[in-house]
Amino acid sequence: MEVTAAGRRAALPRALSVPAMTRFIAPALTLIGVPVGLVATGGNTQTVMTLSLAVWLAVLAFFVRRWPLTVAIISLLSVAAFRTADLIGSGWVWPATAAFVALALAGRLRAAIVTALVALTFGFAWDAFTALDHGPEWALVHVGGEKLWLVAVLAAGVAYRNNLRWRDELAHRLAEDGRRRRAEERVEIARDLHDVVSHTLAVVGVHLNVALDAFDADPAEARESLKLAQDVRGRAMTDLKSLVDVLHDGPVAGLDGLDRLVEQVRSPGLSVSLNEFGERADVAAPVATAVFRVVQESLTNTVRHASASHVTVTIRYAAAGVVVDVRDDGHGADAMVDGNGITGMRGRVAALGGALTAGPADGGFQVRATIPQ
Repeated sequence: MEVTAAGRRAALPRALSVPAMTRFIAPALTLIGVPVGLVATGGNTQTVMTLSLAVWLAVLAFFVRRWPLTVAIISLLSVAAFRTADLIGSGWVWPATAAFVALALAGRLRAAIVTALVALTFGFAWDAFTALDHGPEWALVHVGGEKLWLVAVLAAGVAYRNNLRWRDELAHRLAEDGRRRRAEERVEIARDLHDVVSHTLAVVGVHLNVALDAFDADPAEARESLKLAQDVRGRAMTDLKSLVDVLHDGPVAGLDGLDRLVEQVRSPGLSVSLNEFGERADVAAPVATAVFRVVQESLTNTVRHASASHVTVTIRYAAAGVVVDVRDDGHGADAMVDGNGITGMRGRVAALGGALTAGPADGGFQVRATIPQ
């Protein structure tokens, strides 16, 4: 696909073109620098002509941001005209320094080098073979000095441009990292919402089924199941509110919520045991959140799919990491292996450098996660 020069300029960040401040700085420096330079190099043969050249080059410098190469060519032709007419006594390239800086900042280094070489070659030939009071040695020294000056100017311009490019690239990467982190946060929020909502619906469904079955035979048990369902619903609303409130502050649940989680799942048809080994306090907050979510999702899957009568939750805390094992005696393994909940658990654990396995075990279903600290 063809890209025009205008398209390339538009694709570049504004900072990589000639800075806006050069609209005033370049003319001012040219207006001051040309007379000072001619005086310093002995080229001020006529003060009026020196000032005239300085003013003309300063006027051209006002347009250097938009047409750097054009300004450079016109400036060099003007200097050559003044020089060959003996209106000034020195300089071929350096009076047009502003234009060469502009070319370097615009990324047109090749154009700057070619233009300068043409001007310096002409200047050397004029001083060495045309001027009556100069010879090749004198011309070589003066043209060589201008060449060194030009190399220094172009090097400074390129270095400044590269610095601007680096800063722009750094800002771009930081913005990309910010967008990536926000995307990851949205995925994490979706997982948390899935965990809370699916767990709540599963537990409430169990209690409602118990209440429905016992409605005629044991109204007291039905009433208790309905009360438990209402309590779970209320706690879920609290969890959802907490999730929204602390999105920017950290995890929404931790190990302190495990006991309440187990109590929510227990019902007349499902017994749950929680066994913990080690110290909860030694677990880092991200790992604690992952442990809670693994247990929550595993229990939710057991309630919804396994038709189990008992589930055992075993958690081992150690300095190297945490091992979570959730095992039930149900028969819903086929429905649970490829569920979104297990995929979410596996992704959450993998994000912390751990591993999670899920599948049939001893006639039931087992979820085992190893999370390093």
